[in-house]
Amino acid sequence: MQQMSPATVPMPTTMQGMQGVGFPREESYIENILRLNRGKPGTFYFSFDNAVAGSNTRAVRGVVEAAGRDHVILRDLKNNHRFLFPMIYFDYAEFDEELSYFTQQP
Repeated sequence: MQQMSPATVPMPTTMQGMQGVGFPREESYIENILRLNRGKPGTFYFSFDNAVAGSNTRAVRGVVEAAGRDHVILRDLKNNHRFLFPMIYFDYAEFDEELSYFTQQP
């Protein structure tokens, strides 16, 4: 069996997520919007199906430190705690200032 070195592996002829020549296509998913607004203060709301003790909702007053496809890392502004929340529990966010968003093109 012949092994291929990295230099001989065929490259795809098109790239997903690319539009036009060299310009990335807008990906307006929640995690991308949260990443664009890292460090901006806000309140983030989450709901849980199986609450362990008490309420099945949680509000965190803080800033986004990082966001991925399935999670967000928030830093609480009051006590500097950090939270890792799965995005499946994310409801919505209220920011204190104007949000950064993708350039809107027709």
